[in-house]
Amino acid sequence: NADVVWCQEEPRNMGSWHFVESNIEWVLDHTDAKHKRPKYAGRAAAASTATGLLSRHIQEQKALVAEALTG
Repeated sequence: NADVVWCQEEPRNMGSWHFVESNIEWVLDHTDAKHKRPKYAGRAAAASTATGLLSRHIQEQKALVAEALTG
């Protein structure tokens, strides 16, 4: 009955999310999982891997960790 959350520091269009999303869905679909889709917790899609501002990076980092831990 656990929620499955994929958390990554990279923006949504970078990192491993696009590779693992369908694989996690397949596993959840073939098991007795409560939810059939993983939840994504991370930065929004972006053209750059970094925000360019430390204060914004820290704010985004806190938000994505909180989202991953609270669902």
